[in-house]
Amino acid sequence: MSRTVLILLFVLNCGLILFICCSADRLLVKMTLVSNATATGALCLDGSLPGYHLDRGVGTGTRNWILQFEGGGWCNDLPSCLERAKTRRGSTTYMNKLATFSGILSNSSSLNPDFYNWNRVKLRYCDGASFAGDAMFDNGTSVLHFKGQKIWEAIIQDLLPQGLGQAHKALLSGCSAGGLSAFLHCDNFAHVLPKNASVKCLSDAGFFMDEKDISSNRTMRTFYDNLVTLQGVEKNLNSKCKRFYSHPKLCIFPQYLLRFISTPFFILNSAYDVFQLNHILVPPSADLRGTWRRCKLDTANCNTTQIDIMQGFRRDMLVALRHFFKRARRGGMFINSCFAHCQSESQDTWFADGSPTIHNKTIAKTVGDWYFNRRNSKQIDCPYPCDKTCHNLIPTTSDVFSL
Repeated sequence: MSRTVLILLFVLNCGLILFICCSADRLLVKMTLVSNATATGALCLDGSLPGYHLDRGVGTGTRNWILQFEGGGWCNDLPSCLERAKTRRGSTTYMNKLATFSGILSNSSSLNPDFYNWNRVKLRYCDGASFAGDAMFDNGTSVLHFKGQKIWEAIIQDLLPQGLGQAHKALLSGCSAGGLSAFLHCDNFAHVLPKNASVKCLSDAGFFMDEKDISSNRTMRTFYDNLVTLQGVEKNLNSKCKRFYSHPKLCIFPQYLLRFISTPFFILNSAYDVFQLNHILVPPSADLRGTWRRCKLDTANCNTTQIDIMQGFRRDMLVALRHFFKRARRGGMFINSCFAHCQSESQDTWFADGSPTIHNKTIAKTVGDWYFNRRNSKQIDCPYPCDKTCHNLIPTTSDVFSL
């Protein structure tokens, strides 16, 4: 009898049994707070202690580590940061104390064949600047701790004596704002680990573009400029990159930073990333009449002109990645043509029946081949709508119009 039929029978007889059956496949990992973070000022926006979730490796994976940055957008002005500090995005007080580990964090060999038995860590995100800020706001009434860089350093220092300091293999990854964190902290991660360790990095949906929007404004550049200034990020950006560009704040953008990262890197991104389409290419400020509203909610509603504009965004992303594709011998890439955002943490898109593929290779297989040097792992999909394996996202209205 199949598992589906068994669950159906349980539903008919007892809802409680259904809960037990379904939750048996979920790996829930408790949060660990960094107890000594106060001494270094490594605090969340609201002053609470930062945290992470660690599931220990077993067998051949006991000296291998995956660290996964949590995503969740940014705050680039005082009102948004003050509001964020009252939520799970700015305080561990409001976070779930158990995290579900799936996709690249799964402990199942059938669901995560290359990394299932490694030590797997989720770094909780509570600073609003991709773990990169170092500043503080205190007007006598309200206090905000912009201490993402110190949070990153405090978590690493907490993990090193737990075995990370003796790692044989390590992979630093992240999704969305956490994917940006992987770009920003990749080389630093490699430097704190043993010199003979195999250290690599992966960004999922973190290749945020410095692109003009449909009204010819650089909305995302302005947003990041304000973010870098408010949270004191510039001092923590790559020094070689900052010397190369006359506008150092540009080095928060992966397309400018990438050439200065020396650690082997893998870029997992949709060429039609729904976050970037909604906030970089067509932000609310550029579509005051709502011409794009129906298109952004469902690509089936897009007209020919809108599709052409999105194809232009894809072309610009591939141009920005051209040097990496041709020159980065140790680099990997999976750029598919799905309307998606973050594909490594969800089991359906990471490795499962019907997962997205390019040339019949899943994301998990491509990443594994790259990490273990099994074969060339640079995959670029044909343009929309050729890919029939996509798990396209249909954003809600609030997803489209909020950051």
